[in-house]
Amino acid sequence: MLFAVVKTEILKLRRAPVWIAFFTLPLLASVMGTFNYLQNIGILTKEWYSLWTQHTIFSSFFFLPSLIGVLCAYQWRLEHQENNWNSLLTFPISAQTIFAGKLMVSAGLVILTQLLTGVLFMICGKYAGLSGKVPSDLPHWLLLGALAGISIASVQLTFSMTIKSFASPVGISLIGGIIGLAMVNSGRGLFFPYSLLALGMDANGRGYLTVQDTLPFLASCVMFTGLPMVFAVQWLKKKDVT
Repeated sequence: MLFAVVKTEILKLRRAPVWIAFFTLPLLASVMGTFNYLQNIGILTKEWYSLWTQHTIFSSFFFLPSLIGVLCAYQWRLEHQENNWNSLLTFPISAQTIFAGKLMVSAGLVILTQLLTGVLFMICGKYAGLSGKVPSDLPHWLLLGALAGISIASVQLTFSMTIKSFASPVGISLIGGIIGLAMVNSGRGLFFPYSLLALGMDANGRGYLTVQDTLPFLASCVMFTGLPMVFAVQWLKKKDVT
């Protein structure tokens, strides 16, 4: 049954305008980051590492949270129209399966976005004339960024499920990214889901996630993925009753 839900969600997204955001926002973040790096090359002296911070400082706080917000809002958009919500609740599918299916599709898109981010980073590095090898930390950054993105997707799916408006959850994701910047700067990033992208991808170039820091980061990702899921499932069951 989970496979059927995932397949249905993929079919809904096949010709969705969300793909425009999927390609445009990572590309825009890469172009802006590369331009900023080239304009400040006298200050940013760590080559590949400096370029990475310029790419991810834009994407982790602004573009990626917004992209995830759009994706999650679109997944619930059809259910909120007309009588589709009532139809959904009459299907012989558990609340856990409904939410898990949407989260799996979101996770797949987050992973694809991270892969695209990595590819664009390498292309832009060559365009900027950087010498040497691509940082060996790149797969680590992308993986932890994907886990953080999945956490944000779980939170955003819950907002999009409970709020009928399409724009409001997207606005929440944008505001969340801005607040996430303040939380990272204050040293409390682990306690806010929208800060996890910057921490996982080392957007500030501080080398935050050492071996001993990775476990608390993973614990935060699990918490911010699991708690919204538990709430969403209980809410769906209650909605079914009412």
